[in-house]
Amino acid sequence: MTELRGFALELFKSQLENAIGQENVITSEERRKELSRDYTWLTHMWYERDQEMIIPYFVVRPGNTEEVSKVMKICNSYKVPVVPRGGGSGSAGGASTLHGGIVLDLTRMDKIIDIDEKSLVLTAEAGIFGNVLENVLNEKGLMLAHYPSSVDIATLGGYLAARGSGVMSTKYGKAEDMVLSIEVVLPDGTIINTLPVPNHACGPGLLQLFVGSEGTLGVITKVSIRIDPLPEARVFRMFKFPDIHDGIEAGRQIMASRIKPAVMRLYDPGSTDKSFNSTGVKLEGNHLVLMFDGYKEIAEIEAKKAYEICIANKGEDLGEELGKHWWDTRYVAYKPPVHPEFPLLYGTPETVTTYDKIDAIYDAKKELVETKYAKWNAKYTAHFSHWYPWGTMIYDRFYVEHPPEDPEEAFRLHNELMADCTRINLDHGAVLNEHHGIGFKLGWFMEDQYEESFKVLLNIKKSLDEKGIMNPGKLGFGIW
Repeated sequence: MTELRGFALELFKSQLENAIGQENVITSEERRKELSRDYTWLTHMWYERDQEMIIPYFVVRPGNTEEVSKVMKICNSYKVPVVPRGGGSGSAGGASTLHGGIVLDLTRMDKIIDIDEKSLVLTAEAGIFGNVLENVLNEKGLMLAHYPSSVDIATLGGYLAARGSGVMSTKYGKAEDMVLSIEVVLPDGTIINTLPVPNHACGPGLLQLFVGSEGTLGVITKVSIRIDPLPEARVFRMFKFPDIHDGIEAGRQIMASRIKPAVMRLYDPGSTDKSFNSTGVKLEGNHLVLMFDGYKEIAEIEAKKAYEICIANKGEDLGEELGKHWWDTRYVAYKPPVHPEFPLLYGTPETVTTYDKIDAIYDAKKELVETKYAKWNAKYTAHFSHWYPWGTMIYDRFYVEHPPEDPEEAFRLHNELMADCTRINLDHGAVLNEHHGIGFKLGWFMEDQYEESFKVLLNIKKSLDEKGIMNPGKLGFGIW
């Protein structure tokens, strides 16, 4: 990578302005600082404590794929880092500018290109925000059944860049399961399209190579993705369990029965408190929210079978109102600004694994956080929100209400907690992450996760990005 100064930097800026217009090359220091970080706790803490930040030369805002291609050609020739950015809602540092360069802000690319109501396929530019997209679809009786908690501040391209999960993923799948095809601009400016459908026997699929690549291999500019009809009915319920492991077993049996809840979210006592208190409901203990949707008769039959499983596993039926309350207020805790106020320290070492491992992971991480870090009065909370036929994910967090005042010490404490929890995940046969992505936060564990196969990923990266300009320092790829 090249550090540009003086005349060379002005020349670089002139070429960008010529390519996409002077008004779309943002030089404001305030704006550059704002977009140098995403929602990662580490970057916000560092900024709040007035520590030195590496900010981009410019924020560059292309208006279409051709302009993205022009920008990439210019940056590639100058060997300048490019950090693609949607809404910046990620919590793993994927959109943070660790090595300067430019931020490629895609939010001008926000057009819906086509809604195919016969095939139920939406085609749109990658920079459209989720809530805007959902409002348009709902008016047509349709939905993009992704529904992440970050829907107000995340973009369609961002959903795919980090393999995101929405609250209804248990039935409808993650973003990676919904996508049919994408358009990508490579580091040298080449524009490519994956095959028009995801299921085929036409050799290896390039689609899933770019999905989840967090801008390290190219820039996603256009997306074709499955949409669904709005359901005729939604049926809600909440159950309380005496022990979190009873709730996990109930969830496992529901999935093993091949019943398809649209929502199944199991909260431990700490997560119950944090998730419901902000919505005006006081609950204590372990709680499971269920929602079934579709045709009313089918949803009610599936719900009845699930309720029987919950009761057989010591679940106490709390009725439908609390479940519906959760649905109606599900975004309250995530409205911007979504971060708990400083100086609170927190991190999310979430993972996904098979059912035979998940109970032990919960117990091990809870004991580690609240025992090893007792001098900091560290707390551990978890919920289980995305379920599969073979296993489930654990969305867990550690909290330290009074971390060190010194930013370097706070930085170190956060990373020690994250590393300890992550090693428990890997030691138990789980993976680094289910839907927040890797960024720089977990990049240093990628070789441990992939072992010898990480070399394959790195070789693919080097083949596509010979100069190492694409989002350097993320996914464990380092810089060159």
